[in-house]
Amino acid sequence: MLYKLLLSLSDVFSFFNVFRYFTFRIILAALTSMLLWFVFGRYFIRLIKKYGVKQYIRSDGPSSHQIKSGTPTMGGVFIILAALFSSLLWADVGSPLVHLIWEVILLFALIGFRDDYLKIKNRRNEGLSGKQKLLLQTFFGLMAGWALYLSPDFKPLLTFPILKDVIYNLGPFYVPFAALVLVASSNSCNLTDGLDGLAIGPIIMCAGTYMIFAYCVGNSVIARHLQLTQVPGSAELAVILASLIGASLGFLWYNTYPADILMGDIGSLSLGAALGLSALIVKMEILLIMVGGIFVLEAGSVILQVGYFKFTKGRRIFKMAPLHHHFELLGWPEPKVVVRLWILAIILSLAGISTLKLR
Repeated sequence: MLYKLLLSLSDVFSFFNVFRYFTFRIILAALTSMLLWFVFGRYFIRLIKKYGVKQYIRSDGPSSHQIKSGTPTMGGVFIILAALFSSLLWADVGSPLVHLIWEVILLFALIGFRDDYLKIKNRRNEGLSGKQKLLLQTFFGLMAGWALYLSPDFKPLLTFPILKDVIYNLGPFYVPFAALVLVASSNSCNLTDGLDGLAIGPIIMCAGTYMIFAYCVGNSVIARHLQLTQVPGSAELAVILASLIGASLGFLWYNTYPADILMGDIGSLSLGAALGLSALIVKMEILLIMVGGIFVLEAGSVILQVGYFKFTKGRRIFKMAPLHHHFELLGWPEPKVVVRLWILAIILSLAGISTLKLR
């Protein structure tokens, strides 16, 4: 907690009073984690290459993706390390919410690490089975939901965007609901991570939106003005999200087409869980469907494709699922697919932020 040390110097040097402000620490958290990628990112990629940590591509995917085989992967490791280091410097590590979000990130990262490790060990794109991942995600999701439910200042309320007077107290049912949000968010981010830069862009935009939400509901004056449910201590969540945004931007520098490194499941599963938990903490779970609309479209396309294929005994809705593969097979170049989905993600994030006043 470097900021507390610097803040203690404010009695001597008035300049250090700036560390009292969340906004200043939010900026520092983002810059620190991003700078770590710019300084050490190339060395990390070399290390990954040295130990043969590379991507294996499924043979039944688009033929254009075979060129990605052998690309260094598990970039999510350094995303997490950079964000964690930045959080230790600029966040209040004594905050229970800070503990909880990092515990969730690391637990879901363990699932992703195991999945990536098995793929590399087996030298093919086969890691944990779908059932194994789902069971582990559900278990960790229930643990996180239970921890939130037992938090003394936390209320198990379900709110709705725009409808300020519609609030439900879920009571103990909040625990499985929280697990559902975490599992859905984590898996949908994982399904989206199929093109260079595709998943990390919407993750940054979604995290930025919930960073704003966390700051608003953590500030009693702003929360009262916007008629939001105040969540004490949630402003520290904004600092954590800023560190993840900075680390993700640094990763994107190397992940843009053609990618020097891929995120791996360790990144997509943990970052998706972080977004889901952020939505739970700030009481804007339903809004995640809009703000994370790209993830919803990608996951929804898989569900529809599989369901329709089984129901019609072989017919398909899309040329290939997830949705980004459908656009590729229509002839769209990979960068065009990515940028157009980024644009849609920006629109959805702005729409989500606008609901703060539409109450």
